[in-house]
Amino acid sequence: MRTFSRWLVLAAALSGAAAHADDNDLSISRFGVDRRLQAGNNIISDATFAEASADFRAFARTFGAVMTSANLMPPRTTGHSGFAFNAELSVVSLPEDVALPTEAEQPGSLLVPSLHVRKGLPFSLELGGRVGWIEKSSMVTATGELKWAVNEGFTYLPDVGLRLHVTKLFGAHNLDLTTTGLDIGVGKQFPLGGMVTLTPYGGLDLNFVSATTRTLDFDPGRTVADTQGNDSRDALTNAAPYTRVSAGDNLTPRFYAGARFIGGVLQLGAEISLTNLGSFDQEGATSRDLPSVFAFNTTLGLDF
Repeated sequence: MRTFSRWLVLAAALSGAAAHADDNDLSISRFGVDRRLQAGNNIISDATFAEASADFRAFARTFGAVMTSANLMPPRTTGHSGFAFNAELSVVSLPEDVALPTEAEQPGSLLVPSLHVRKGLPFSLELGGRVGWIEKSSMVTATGELKWAVNEGFTYLPDVGLRLHVTKLFGAHNLDLTTTGLDIGVGKQFPLGGMVTLTPYGGLDLNFVSATTRTLDFDPGRTVADTQGNDSRDALTNAAPYTRVSAGDNLTPRFYAGARFIGGVLQLGAEISLTNLGSFDQEGATSRDLPSVFAFNTTLGLDF
């Protein structure tokens, strides 16, 4: 039964291979295809598969950083009756040392426009949601968040907040990518006169990345006909999911700093962030160090 299910997944992937893809859409199987061709193997070996899985893990950490590059709010909440609606834009610089399996040439940076809604609740709580789009792709991100201002509004003390958040990627073929995190922020609101305020802030966001794939085909020359008939068992050669990326083993801390300006109901903000992708032990090789991901984020919105 398991073999039959894998065959169905493989046939479905082959039949849909000709579908249109935008420049930044992902072709996840390319890690295995590229590694297999580089090794010159007709059948992907255990060592080659381990290298492809390591490439996938590095990609997952990097794209997780793309998905969670922005906070764009200080630890202070909107208040129990407050409401905020923002249009946001993130410019995320992509490291050259990590391969992204984009359909076109890997870009040096990605634009991620998004809409962000926050609603204040009693007891210094705030509920929020963000929907973003990865430029030149069919992929969107969805974030749910809950913030608690441990301390806010005191004259001589800074505001301190904790934020729990979950972000999931949608629209990526054969890929399930999710990040969860705990954000610890510190800021202070300064009145500039009347209803005008400026709030500088900064913090540390601890992100945990998890990712899985479906069964992937690492033989680009295979046709649907090859999966049928008496030789269908051979069609499962060079087909497998990558090794699972577990959240507990993939922590990517993000450091951020920014400022928010409010004049009446108009809200403006800017923020920079740096995500440390860390390192991990690659099977059969030494530890693999990954570069950091830098992002610049802006926001424009209304605060009621």
